Amino acid sequence: MTAKIIPLPVSFPLKRISAVIVTYHTGASLFESLQSVLSDPDILEIVLVDNGNLAATRKRLWDFANGQKRLRIIQGHGNIGFGAGCNYGARMAKGDYILFLNPDAVIDKGAAMAMADCGEGLQQPWITGGFLQSVDGTEQRGARRDELTPISAVVSFTPLHKLPGFRSMHLESTPRPKQPVPMKIVSGAFLMTDRESFETLGGFDERYFLHVEDIDICRRARLAGGDVYFVPGAKVMHYGSTSQVRIQNVEYEKLKGFVRYFWGYTQHWWSKLLLILSVPAMFLAIMGRAWWLALRHVWRG
Repeated sequence: MTAKIIPLPVSFPLKRISAVIVTYHTGASLFESLQSVLSDPDILEIVLVDNGNLAATRKRLWDFANGQKRLRIIQGHGNIGFGAGCNYGARMAKGDYILFLNPDAVIDKGAAMAMADCGEGLQQPWITGGFLQSVDGTEQRGARRDELTPISAVVSFTPLHKLPGFRSMHLESTPRPKQPVPMKIVSGAFLMTDRESFETLGGFDERYFLHVEDIDICRRARLAGGDVYFVPGAKVMHYGSTSQVRIQNVEYEKLKGFVRYFWGYTQHWWSKLLLILSVPAMFLAIMGRAWWLALRHVWRG
């Protein structure tokens, strides 16, 4: 007697993918992002970690969530930072695959499954990242990057990368691969791993409050013998910089993240000394850019 095979309902995800979205004073793009995730039947649930939003936004969130069984909202913990928020959401998630998605990213249907499919063939602990595109369809900076070192940082964040013989760590200006390829760093704005890999890595390093936590977890995955891959066919439209927070505060957290990262991965006393001496220059470069962007925004009204 042969066993009777009962097909799964069409709406049942073949892979249990949880999407974790951390939001802090995000604008209207948050609801566009949520709708895009809910429109993808491959995604089991959304765990929305509300690190802080205006009262009007929170009311709209609860109105939006009414009747949405796949959407869970976590509030009341305050602004614990991006990495800590991702870890919190991952602990609450039910899926075997965890997709971390920025609250201003609109995901293509099937993108999450493409990243999970790629991950299945990789060495644990694995991470996959997708293609970030701007509103006009061009590739955004950060989706695929080479190794971050003090030298690559200097070259990438100064005009040096435009000179012959130098190359930026940011690869968006290079030809986009047609198939998934190994990558040193993928963006935390659109990043997937499986639960076993995430637990092996201990999640994101919560000492990074905002920025650089994605660079760190990719490096730790590679150091642990795992794979990091860029999946060009998995796409999101990423608005970027929609959080209603002063850019100076954001860039200052980025500066602190870079210093912590370099300090943690430099092994020689002389390299740590060079890092200390270079901090003022890093401060001027990063914070100078932040103030310039803020002033230009004021001038443009």
